Amino acid sequence: MSSHQTHSEQTWRDVHETDTYVCGFLKNCQDTKQLKMVIHNNIKFLTLVLIRDQSKLLLGMKKKGFGMGRWNGFGGKVEHGETIEQGAIRELQEESGLVVDRLDEIGLLRFEFLGDPVKLQVHVFTSDTFRGKLAETDEMIPQWFEINSLPYQTMWPDDKLWFPMFFNRQKFSGFFKFEGHDKIVEHSLKAVDSFEYTLPPWL
Repeated sequence: MSSHQTHSEQTWRDVHETDTYVCGFLKNCQDTKQLKMVIHNNIKFLTLVLIRDQSKLLLGMKKKGFGMGRWNGFGGKVEHGETIEQGAIRELQEESGLVVDRLDEIGLLRFEFLGDPVKLQVHVFTSDTFRGKLAETDEMIPQWFEINSLPYQTMWPDDKLWFPMFFNRQKFSGFFKFEGHDKIVEHSLKAVDSFEYTLPPWL
């Protein structure tokens, strides 16, 4: 992403491959219905899947797009007609080759980026039961890491704040406001028993 390009612009490129990426708060939109499948009330619905295997955690190096060059879990946009969990299961398989029948939702993260009106609502899932063959994909290079030696220096800055709750299998909810992609200017984080969130318009 170029320095002058907002995350919202990148979102539109992801959804509609054209240079006309001003829609909603944007203006000359060729297909507003397509954008609404991903963004509703300025909220983008995303998933993040973290697979555990005893003392190891599976991460992927993002090869392109938003978050390129960082180690992260697997996930992405929830597509029209999917439940949030179905979207997470699909993204995991597409990005890593691994298949799961179900996932446990363990976290809810909300992100804002200064200067960008689109807010991210990220549903964090986990599983330690999976099948399939791990494989590099167009999006990600998967790799197992020992939990006590994760590459935090090349991960999103918020990860090291909520990962302890994740590893303790404690459900959590967090909010992070970023300046750029490296500086957290505001955040909150708490343990929860259940989640409250905005649903995609088709659910």
